[in-house]
Amino acid sequence: MSQPSVQAAVSGRLVLLIKSAYWVALLIIAAMAVASFVLLQEMMAAQQRDGALLDMVSTQKALSQRIVFLASAAEAASPNRKPAFVRDLKVATEEFEKNYDLFVDDTDADPTSPARYDPNSIESVLYGKPFHLDYFSVGLAANGRRLTAALEAELDRSYAGANSRKAGGEYTALDPSLANATLSGYSALGQRISAMAERRSQGMLNLHRNLFFATIGVIILVALFIFRPMSNAILRKTHELIDARNSMAFIAVHDGLTGLHNRAFLTDHFDTLIKGAYRRRERLAVVQLDLDRFKQINDTLGHAAGDYVLVATAQRMRESCRASDLCIRLGGDEFVIILNGAGDTEDINMVARRILSRVNQPIVFQGTTILPGASAGIAVYPVDADNAKDLMVHADLALYSAKKLGGGTFSFFSEELRRELDHRKQLEQDMRTAIAEKGFQVFFQPQVSLVDGSIGGVEALVRWKHKTRGMVSPGEFIPVAEKCGLMADIGRIVIAKAVTEAAEWHRAGIGFGRLAVNVSGTELREPDFDAFLFRTLEEAGLPADRLSLEIVESVILDDEKTGIAAKLRHIRSAGVHLELDDFGTGYASLSHVNPNEIDRLKIDRRFVQNIHQNGDNSKIVRAITELARGLGISIVAEGAETEAELDSLLAIGCDQVQGYSIAFPMPQEEARAWLAARAPKKAKLTVVQGNVA
Repeated sequence: MSQPSVQAAVSGRLVLLIKSAYWVALLIIAAMAVASFVLLQEMMAAQQRDGALLDMVSTQKALSQRIVFLASAAEAASPNRKPAFVRDLKVATEEFEKNYDLFVDDTDADPTSPARYDPNSIESVLYGKPFHLDYFSVGLAANGRRLTAALEAELDRSYAGANSRKAGGEYTALDPSLANATLSGYSALGQRISAMAERRSQGMLNLHRNLFFATIGVIILVALFIFRPMSNAILRKTHELIDARNSMAFIAVHDGLTGLHNRAFLTDHFDTLIKGAYRRRERLAVVQLDLDRFKQINDTLGHAAGDYVLVATAQRMRESCRASDLCIRLGGDEFVIILNGAGDTEDINMVARRILSRVNQPIVFQGTTILPGASAGIAVYPVDADNAKDLMVHADLALYSAKKLGGGTFSFFSEELRRELDHRKQLEQDMRTAIAEKGFQVFFQPQVSLVDGSIGGVEALVRWKHKTRGMVSPGEFIPVAEKCGLMADIGRIVIAKAVTEAAEWHRAGIGFGRLAVNVSGTELREPDFDAFLFRTLEEAGLPADRLSLEIVESVILDDEKTGIAAKLRHIRSAGVHLELDDFGTGYASLSHVNPNEIDRLKIDRRFVQNIHQNGDNSKIVRAITELARGLGISIVAEGAETEAELDSLLAIGCDQVQGYSIAFPMPQEEARAWLAARAPKKAKLTVVQGNVA
């Protein structure tokens, strides 16, 4: 073989070797990249599994204590309350046992595995000393089942007329030490899972780091033109992960819209701020700020304008405060400013004026000038309170006081507001008692036709007769009930009593038209409201078409995400009528004022009073009446109190009226007698003389 041929063969082998090495290197790099991705996926999946196991452990800890509590409560409960406790005990026991089985299945724990001797394994907690969690979990579930069965047997014997004292001695009480041992075991199990997760994550991180460096080394050895794009991609992904982590940490304590700190941050740090003020012997002021016309901005200009106003307000708050002060968005249009080292009252007064002056300046959005207006309430540590919760409550009360003054200003918490707060707390406590005793009464006010005197409906109105205070005005207790979340419970009491009474009228053949009941947005947001309503109608025996729900305009404007709009359609499809209450005072869209949404409009009393003397009110009522008549919707005017007002309404064409000129709100017995005694047709109406209490 000639020399050139040998050189060509050697050169060809070298090129082949280089190409082979090149492609092998690329395959290695690709394999490393894939392995890196797989490791990341496994790490995330492992973290999710560990998180699910820790959640299950926390649930089991809570359930073990709940079983003991329910067992004790069921044994000590009165006969009428015992079935509920027994039922809850049974549910808790079944859930505890089911969760334990799921945990064992998910972890593939094996009682015969040698791992039970490893102090770092899950099996050692489940089957080994000193915890024996499997034994105690199974024992706790078994004892719960036995106790439930014994209590159910006791209840059965009680219903059958057996001696309850004798039946009570036939079972053994659940041993709390068993639950305590179970709780200790699950605490150790949670620590063990956390430690295993930490070790696994650390191992994967180390492996991923080594793989990363190996990839870099191979890339450098092969060629720089392979290394650069690969390294850039890895660095980019790494930066994205870091940015995502930093973003998550930021979002956890900041409001996503305004960038201010959020409620969670305030909850976590408020006590620390108070302790710092205590050590420095300084005052700390809580300024709670609320926009006066934010809902109107959303309803008239849209949510984009509302968001813009919130962002602008947050920016103005930051600009008006010192670097040491803390600006927080609680949610919606509610903000809080914490003034550290607030100084004396005059200093706080000056800062509050500066903030409100800046916030209340006009905001221009897409060519529209918006005047949001803001009010503020101020509470000062340690003058008004010495803890975070009371400071927030007192600042909120001061804010409410500022809004009552007309808005656009601020108020300090005062002794008068403290007395008002004490009164509200006592009123809230009394309302809770009244709810438990179903002490709220229902009064009825008829709705009558001016043409023939026929009864078109009866509105149910809530009344509360306090044991010591006597009759409490709805205007006094309803705002408190709405603020402390009791309105839904009161509403259900009113609905149940009103429907029951109307059903009795229906069976007795007493004409009452339709029963109208006021329903708030809070009640409609209850997930089971429609089920409760249908169940109440069925149990009372009142046809659905004899009931009307009165809702205010803001309810039908509620966003579809809350489910209220769909719930109203469901209720109406069942035959229940819907009425739009206080029409003309809100911002309802005309798209909702149609027979597909509403069956009747109620003209607000402010347009009816002195309608014969006020030409503007007369024009408004006439326009509403003609609108409703054109759409085929019935209409009723509320608040008619004089013959002159009745004559004006009849002349306009609004013949259905409700007011003191027809009848005052009456308790059940009087309303029944009034309806029963009323003739089917009576053209002339008698005006009730007297003043409203």
